[in-house]
Amino acid sequence: MPVRRADAERNRERILAAARTGFAEPGPPLSMAEVARRAGVGMATLYRNFPGRRDLLEALYTDQVDAVCAAAASVDGSPSERFLAWVHHFAGFFTTKHEIAGELLAQAEGPGPVLDRSRERVLAAGRPLLAAAQEAGEIRGDLSLEQVLDMVIAVSAIHGDPDYSRPILTTALDGLRVSSSRR
Repeated sequence: MPVRRADAERNRERILAAARTGFAEPGPPLSMAEVARRAGVGMATLYRNFPGRRDLLEALYTDQVDAVCAAAASVDGSPSERFLAWVHHFAGFFTTKHEIAGELLAQAEGPGPVLDRSRERVLAAGRPLLAAAQEAGEIRGDLSLEQVLDMVIAVSAIHGDPDYSRPILTTALDGLRVSSSRR
């Protein structure tokens, strides 16, 4: 990848920051012109960095996947606390990014390489956390990471205020813990 000039990199980051904020807001999808306006850059600068809307969406999605993967290495506590903290981080990612993923899917005939690679990366980041929690006897051993994340996605897809779905997610995740009666 070619090295960018400092001002070009700043413009790219401003565009991503404006798009990240805008896509997290409720309402209709942000236009490319609105992204440029919010970033304080011209349309030529926007399109030089992101030749199309899909390029911008993929960059936003990839940045967020990077954050989810990095979070796997930064959580503290017991094995189950580390795993559950990471799962909550994933839930936050999914809740705010499912609109971007939905738009990416709508623009293509299938998930495509960015979404496929992202899923693989997230699973690779979370598997060691789940394995450690299961080996410690703190998290049920009869579920795979894919099953846990599918459960999180299902709960996160519930429409409504996050304060409504957060206790549902907490209850579902509590069911992952090994109780003394199940040991």
